Amino acid sequence: MCVAAADTRPRVTLAEIVRVCGEAFARTHGLAKVQQVALRAIAACRTAVLGGHRDTCDRCGATRITYNSCRNRHCPTCQTVARDRWLAARRAELLPIPYFHVVFTLPHALNPLAQGNPRLIYDLLFRAVTDTLLTFGRDPRHLGGAIGITAILHTWSQTLSQHIHLHCVVTGGALSPDGTRWIPGRSAFLFPVRALSIVCRAKFLDGLRRAHDGHRLSFAGGTAPLTDPATWRRFLDTLHAQAWVVYAKPPFGGPARVLAYLARYTHRVAITNHRLVDVVDGVVRFRWKDYADHDRVKVMALVGDEFLRRFLLHVLPRRFVRIRHAGLFGNHGRHARLDRCRTLLGVSPTTPPATEPSPLPTAPDRDRCPICQQGTMHVTAVLPSVVHVRLAPRAPDPP
Repeated sequence: MCVAAADTRPRVTLAEIVRVCGEAFARTHGLAKVQQVALRAIAACRTAVLGGHRDTCDRCGATRITYNSCRNRHCPTCQTVARDRWLAARRAELLPIPYFHVVFTLPHALNPLAQGNPRLIYDLLFRAVTDTLLTFGRDPRHLGGAIGITAILHTWSQTLSQHIHLHCVVTGGALSPDGTRWIPGRSAFLFPVRALSIVCRAKFLDGLRRAHDGHRLSFAGGTAPLTDPATWRRFLDTLHAQAWVVYAKPPFGGPARVLAYLARYTHRVAITNHRLVDVVDGVVRFRWKDYADHDRVKVMALVGDEFLRRFLLHVLPRRFVRIRHAGLFGNHGRHARLDRCRTLLGVSPTTPPATEPSPLPTAPDRDRCPICQQGTMHVTAVLPSVVHVRLAPRAPDPP
C-alpha cells in the first residue's frame, strides 16, 4: 500500500519497532542465531539495558545520562563511528585520478537460493564481479594493467525486498604489468557493460555449478525442487538466458567525490531511522523512493511481521565481509603498489592527495556542556547493564 509522502520528520526508530513487534515475531518465526542477535542488540541499543554513564558539568553542575551502543552492524544508530574510521583509512589510499562506479545485480530468480545459502551466493558474486573487472583491466584492448576495486554488497531495495547487488568503485586507469608506468583510462568510459554482463554471468554460473556438484548448496522450502537434476539444469538454463543487469554510472572525477559517495554507501543498513514514519496498531509506515515514478518519494505501510521479515532478509552471516578490495587495493602488498602508483603519478608516496576538501562529517563536541555551553562534561558515575532483556517491553527510560 503506497501513498504520497507528506511530513518528513522522523517519528520512530527501528529499535522501537523491534521492541514493539520483535518478541511476537521471534516466537512465530524460525530465526537464525545471527538474526536473533541482531534483533536483541537493536532493541537494547542506547538504553539502560546495555548500561552507560552519568556526565556532570564542571561549571554549572548539569548532568547527562548516556547509554552504551550495541555496535551491531545492522543497527542504523551505530554505523557512524565505524564508517568514519573506515573512510579515514580509505582517504589515505585514494589516488588523484578519476574513479568509476559500476553496479552488478543478481537476477531475482536467485533470491530463494540466496536465502538458504547466503554466504555461498554472496561470496560467488564477489568473486565473479572482481574476476570480471580484473580480467577486463588486464586486457590490452581496454587498459592492459592492474586496476583497483572496492566492492560493497547491498541486498535490499527501497521497499526492503531482496535485491542483491554489488556497488564497485573502480580506478580510471591501471598500473602496467612491469610497474613502470601508469595507464590512464578513457575520460567517460571504462569497459563495455554488455560484455561485463556476459562474462560475469558465465563466471557466476560456473561457480554455482561447481558448488552444486560439490554438494555445498542446501535446498529447502521453495528451492527443494532443485534437488532434481533435470529441474536444476532447467534452472541454470533460465539464468543463462537472462540478461544480467550491469550499470555503469558516470565517473566521480576525483578522490573527494569518491569519499562522499562511500560515506553514503559503505556502512548503510537496509533501512535508516530517518525513513521511518510511525508504527501504529502493529503497522509500520516508512518512506521509499520510487525510481520508476521519477524518483518520487512515497510512504509504504507494512504490518510489523512483514516489516521485520523483510528487514531480516538483509542480516548478513556472522563475520561476513561485505566491503572487499581487489587488484591494486588488495590487502597483500597494497601499500607498496599504491606508493608505486603515486610515484608514477607525480604524488609523494608519503602524502596522500588532498586536492579537494574532505567530505568526512565532523563529530559534534560531546564534551561541552549542552546547558551552559562553557563547562566540560566529565564522567561521574558508571551505570551497570541489565542482565536480561526481552524484546517486547520497551527499555527503561533515562532517570
